[in-house]
Amino acid sequence: MEAYFGNTDIAIIMGGILGVIGIVLVILNMFLTPKTDGQSSFLPSKNNLPKKQFEEWCLIYSVIWISLFGIVIVTQAYEYFNEWDYMSLMVVIVSPFLLQPFLFPVDSEKNINVFDTYAFKANVWIAIFSFIGNYWYTHYFYCVLKAEYLFPAHRLNDVPICLFLATHFYFVTYHTFANLILRKIETTYKSDVYRHIFFWSCIFAFSYFTAFMETLTISSFPYYRFEDRFMAYTLGSAFYGIYFIVSFPAYFQLNEYVGKIVGVQPHTLYQTVMESFGASMIVLCLLDICRLYLNVPLHINGVLY
Repeated sequence: MEAYFGNTDIAIIMGGILGVIGIVLVILNMFLTPKTDGQSSFLPSKNNLPKKQFEEWCLIYSVIWISLFGIVIVTQAYEYFNEWDYMSLMVVIVSPFLLQPFLFPVDSEKNINVFDTYAFKANVWIAIFSFIGNYWYTHYFYCVLKAEYLFPAHRLNDVPICLFLATHFYFVTYHTFANLILRKIETTYKSDVYRHIFFWSCIFAFSYFTAFMETLTISSFPYYRFEDRFMAYTLGSAFYGIYFIVSFPAYFQLNEYVGKIVGVQPHTLYQTVMESFGASMIVLCLLDICRLYLNVPLHINGVLY
């Protein structure tokens, strides 16, 4: 662990933060009332096959892309990359997610107009959120955390274009796991004030954990730097976690109650687009409120390309 943190004090503090979060969740769990209908599940029910099969597909492919990405990082193959190599790698990894609805749809969506499929709408939701995250939110990391990308890359608004693609496959995986967690809570415990508290506590906890683990796992990549690594791990994880505090519950709602609640219809593509843009705007406002609180000027000096 010290090889990642580079500082024993940081490891101890982060261990303490995550430990406290875990203890709080365990205590809150004691107040929950289990359901007795036997419907507890991480995945959607068979009444919502499109979402169930897409999440299963995402879990399988996530193992593949994480392994491929891990090989590149562990072998330090990136030391020989130029901007086209970075772009090519990201295109190869993200393509299965983006092309899946068109080229190899899940069984339950093979005879459906691709634009009406859950898989397509899920990709659209994530694509909008990840694009806005890179185009706008990255500049908050530049200004607040003094982050910088040093590897050769084609850039849009001073953000490496290859990262727009990388964020897509990262976020599909993150949000799929968040769906599993939130669904397990909803299907396991009776709906009451304690479950609502636990539900949102898990969102906050998993958001922070996700942000921290991404920061930790890429810490050995030398071309993504922070001015203050301690701040990046601790406050930076909370800052990045703001993305997911909003997006996890919003994305979870996408077609979640189809087949579960009578009368609930699948999201239209228009609803999907609007909800993703809405979540993105909430995150932008929250990030800017944090920036104002910290009294940090926002400078966006990027160019079109």
